[in-house]
Amino acid sequence: QVQLVESGGGLVQAGGSLRLSCAASSSIFSLLSMGWYRRAPGKQRELVAIITSGGNLNYADSVKGRFTISRDNAKKMAYLQMNSLKPDDTAVYYCNARVGSSYAPGDNWGQGTQVTVSS
Repeated sequence: QVQLVESGGGLVQAGGSLRLSCAASSSIFSLLSMGWYRRAPGKQRELVAIITSGGNLNYADSVKGRFTISRDNAKKMAYLQMNSLKPDDTAVYYCNARVGSSYAPGDNWGQGTQVTVSS
């Protein structure tokens, strides 16, 4: 079981930026694929971005060119840099982890961090 703690959410105006962080408690962090998902009010949780243990990236079409996922294996951290934010990006953002190189979500979830983008 991997413990995940997100931080960095908040309120920002449209066009602004935020950086989300996910701290993982795992001795095998480098072997984990890390993902960011979000759930907007009244909608299902959806993929935002994934970085696999091998460094491969996958983004939702809606965030391509605006969001960047990255990781620091030495610090056991994953990040989501969000630029040019839009009101439609308003959601609770969740960090996810799974063992191995995969684009599929794992069973390990953080508690979520709220991102609110005002128009």
